[in-house]
Amino acid sequence: MALSFMEGNEALARGAIAAGCDFFAGYPITPATTIFNNMLQMLPPKGGICVQGEDEIASMGYCIGAAMAGKKTLTATSGPGISLYSEQISFAIGSEIPLVIADVQRLGPSTGSATRGADSDIQFLRWGSTSGVPVIVLAPKDALDCYVLTVHAFNYAEEFRCPVFIASNKEIGMTKESFDMDSVTLPPIVERKMFKGNNFLPFEAEPDAAPPFLPIGDKTLVRQTSSTHGPDGYITIDPEVIGATQKRLRDKIHSARERITLYEENIKENSDTLVISYGVTSRAVEDAAAILETKGKAISFLSLKTLWPTPEALIKKKAAQFKRVIVIEMNLGQYVNEIRRILPEKKVEFYGQMNGILIAPKTIMEVIENE
Repeated sequence: MALSFMEGNEALARGAIAAGCDFFAGYPITPATTIFNNMLQMLPPKGGICVQGEDEIASMGYCIGAAMAGKKTLTATSGPGISLYSEQISFAIGSEIPLVIADVQRLGPSTGSATRGADSDIQFLRWGSTSGVPVIVLAPKDALDCYVLTVHAFNYAEEFRCPVFIASNKEIGMTKESFDMDSVTLPPIVERKMFKGNNFLPFEAEPDAAPPFLPIGDKTLVRQTSSTHGPDGYITIDPEVIGATQKRLRDKIHSARERITLYEENIKENSDTLVISYGVTSRAVEDAAAILETKGKAISFLSLKTLWPTPEALIKKKAAQFKRVIVIEMNLGQYVNEIRRILPEKKVEFYGQMNGILIAPKTIMEVIENE
């Protein structure tokens, strides 16, 4: 066993390198800056490029341009930067530009508290772009997750040609902990599907798939536009063409919903309570459940690693046997209504906290015991 001691941000950067990332652009912002620092150390020796933009908007533009040229691209920011990325995110969704966006969340709103963690951006990551087309959002709970989920994020970005978010948190990103990197089994690396043949149309694809790719600057003309377009890349106002494209952008992700559902669980047969959580809060839930078990109270928990698209089938299946479902979030309730939508027949209880302090196992135990 070879234990590695690192913060979540370093683990995320190492995951990006393992996934084949060869371009990073970003602008310093607490608590995401050490991702930038690590990429600056790791990328150039491997022939990659690491750029500091003059601001977040420029940095995101650099990433989009690099991805259009064929690079595997990462950027990292926190809540205020995600706000500035918004229009560029919409462009990446509509023009099917693959990239990974690490959001090391901090306490909001606005500037908030740069050195305090929270899961402030969960709804914004899903809905902070025009059109409502689905995106993929993964939520790590620790440094090991930052490493592994980043590889998944790059794989999904390449396969579905879309932005993929990693919803980290200051308390994960800037906390050092040990894990055995040598024992980690990473998923097989996915590369972008390249176009082969003649008569290239940049957005021609199967109804539930991303189109094959050719880079900007290749010998073949490649059109990219942020305007509504058809398979040929030209602007269109044809309702049938527009509707088919919108449906495909949705279906390419939703058709793979179950396959891209990542989670951890500990289901007890003699338990009547299921606690659903994500991110760093899942660690406190696990501790609370372990303590309660020593007192003779069995608690089951489900830790979601894929938040969007919502893993509906998983949640329905895992919650079916339980009389009581409790959702714990490090905010004032950004995901609980998804659970309530999926489980309308159950009374879903909620506890949220957003004051810059981690939710303690003791608090979770009190919530569980207060029946």
